[in-house]
Amino acid sequence: MRPYRFLAFPALTRTALRFVLVALLATSQAGQMSASSVWAGDDPPKPTFASHLSDPITRDGFEHFYNMEYDQAIADFEKVAKAHPDDPFAVNHLLTGVLFRELYHIGALDTELYAKDSFLTSKQFPIDAAARSRIQELMARSLQLSEDRLKKNPDDIEALYSRGVARGMRSTYIGLVDKAWFAALRSAVGARHDHERVLQLDPNYQDAKMIVGIHNYVLGSLPWTVKVAASVVGLSGSKQKGIDYLYEAGRAGGETSIDARIALSLFLRREQRYPEAIALVGGLTNEHPRNFLFRLEYAHLLNAAGHGADAIAAYRKLLDDAKAGHFAESRLEMAEWGLGEALRGQRDFAGAAEAYDAVPTFPKADPDMRQRAALAAGEMYDMLGKRDLAVQRYQVALNTNPDSPRGELAKKYLKQPFRG
Repeated sequence: MRPYRFLAFPALTRTALRFVLVALLATSQAGQMSASSVWAGDDPPKPTFASHLSDPITRDGFEHFYNMEYDQAIADFEKVAKAHPDDPFAVNHLLTGVLFRELYHIGALDTELYAKDSFLTSKQFPIDAAARSRIQELMARSLQLSEDRLKKNPDDIEALYSRGVARGMRSTYIGLVDKAWFAALRSAVGARHDHERVLQLDPNYQDAKMIVGIHNYVLGSLPWTVKVAASVVGLSGSKQKGIDYLYEAGRAGGETSIDARIALSLFLRREQRYPEAIALVGGLTNEHPRNFLFRLEYAHLLNAAGHGADAIAAYRKLLDDAKAGHFAESRLEMAEWGLGEALRGQRDFAGAAEAYDAVPTFPKADPDMRQRAALAAGEMYDMLGKRDLAVQRYQVALNTNPDSPRGELAKKYLKQPFRG
């Protein structure tokens, strides 16, 4: 039997989505830490690659990246990659900057988009042809550099690690951009196997626990019948082991420390362990105050945890700070959508309708978000008894994409009002 034939199971399509999503959220920095940085002995080995946190330009690039100053981060990473053209770590850093700048610009980095399986049937994210070409070239280059080293030494820890990172980013790219779920899952599993081998060779390589932890949690979360199918081809997982590994990677202080905490907060949210998740993301916002997405996720978590009033205040403060130029990059339509959801939860239907109506006023709002906002605004106007306004919004939602699930709902509500 071919290794991935079991992917025909519908539930494993959702598994592919989860792999891609967590790769997006948790491998955003590519985790390029040298084994020497986590060495437990008194005499650490000399790094074989140049682009580590000890390099000031690389360190500055990370600082820019985590504050969403993508252009500055890319400029730093390009300098290091040019100086060290055979260093797959340097290429992965540059790939990370280029890839996540594009994903942010096309609106693919908001966790609220992935809360429901409807994401699986939505259209592909559009991406600039030149950016697509560069991303593909950098992925191929990174993988080739790692493969060249592994041909000489199959147990080269850093080459295994860098290949796993590149495979993880490839999973993110082909899942989110191409919507090739099965291929994305294959690449994600390859990343896991590389990093499991790293941990076999050096159990102290804490950064490798991030991807392994992610996959353990995801597979440990599957229904029993799907777990059995996965076990046939040697895939298994444990939710608790996944969470433990992510805590260990997050506390280790390596390059995956921040990424592991991002993934961990996502999983803790899913487990409804909201205080832990809020503490993690709150720490990230304090460390990187110019990161719009960290602040946005913090507000999302407050709302999910049932702290509606605090969430509303957080969204409004985020919007005010963004309009004042506090962030290098911001997506105000995402914050307005979140504000609308929080106000809706507090049954402030007028306020929610106003927030939803604000979404399409921002030029970066894509058609899918515009449709979501129009449909939600229509529902709020129906709750307020303002049928004429509701009908207008439903018509907008229908015209945006009549064949989508939201388009079908708009048709339904044009015939009969939304009742809550």
